[in-house]
Amino acid sequence: MHPVFRLAALALPVLVGAMDDPPAGLGASNYRVDAPLTRPADATLVWSDEFDGTRLDPSRWRYDTSRNREGWYNHERQYYAADRPENARVADGRLVITARKERVTGAADYGGQAYSSAKIDTAGKAGWTYGFYEIRAKLPCGLGTWPAIWMMPNEEAPWPKAGEIDIMEAVGWQPEVVHATLHTELFVHTKGTQRGARLPLPTACSAFHRYQLDWRPDSITIGVDDRAYMRVRNNQPGGQGAWPFDRPFHLILNLAIGGDWGGAKGIDDAALPQAMEVDYVRVWQESGR
Repeated sequence: MHPVFRLAALALPVLVGAMDDPPAGLGASNYRVDAPLTRPADATLVWSDEFDGTRLDPSRWRYDTSRNREGWYNHERQYYAADRPENARVADGRLVITARKERVTGAADYGGQAYSSAKIDTAGKAGWTYGFYEIRAKLPCGLGTWPAIWMMPNEEAPWPKAGEIDIMEAVGWQPEVVHATLHTELFVHTKGTQRGARLPLPTACSAFHRYQLDWRPDSITIGVDDRAYMRVRNNQPGGQGAWPFDRPFHLILNLAIGGDWGGAKGIDDAALPQAMEVDYVRVWQESGR
């Protein structure tokens, strides 16, 4: 989700409709592969959430509301609520993150946003270095939505010095495509050097798919339903600036509204509410990792 921009003015009008020439996407297509993607045979399940309860498990997840008052990155337009069933609920074995057209004016940290949603992560709860990750999810498709499944380092560091792993991003104005991207100090979209790939996925918002990450010391591979479509190898000079992916990262699930990429063609208020549904999150690691 590229936390580099600051939201300058929440009072600015929201674009509704299409722009003639939207800005270029933050994704990339320069590391495209087409290969089988399977979990290592000796990997053991070390963490999971099957969302079998009636509310989000606070021992596994926390709500991130840290920039509600100041405004979220990338000029996004949402207020992220904490423990509010209208925006995040667990039911029927699924986590449902819902974005709505509404102003949560009664919240103490309300920043003037015209939309509500939720962002959860495992920061302070769990983090991993390497491993095989699988998140089964169905995406929203409304114009202006920006769902993401991604990872950030546990350590505090100026972005993107310590790296970012985008397992899945999608934008509502391009509903049949998903993106996988890596960001580091040397390879980042602000320099036009980001590394990633995109995948046509016509049923992204009508069916569940398994979004997968195979993270190893020498490579990061991302795919869908046991098929890899992006692979980046640890073979570039630059040290940590090129490859900071050797430390614990935590997992993030969120549904943003608008922003520099998600809102590049406006926001369709009539399409809201929209939801990202997550069936499960699973993490495997090989022994010794």
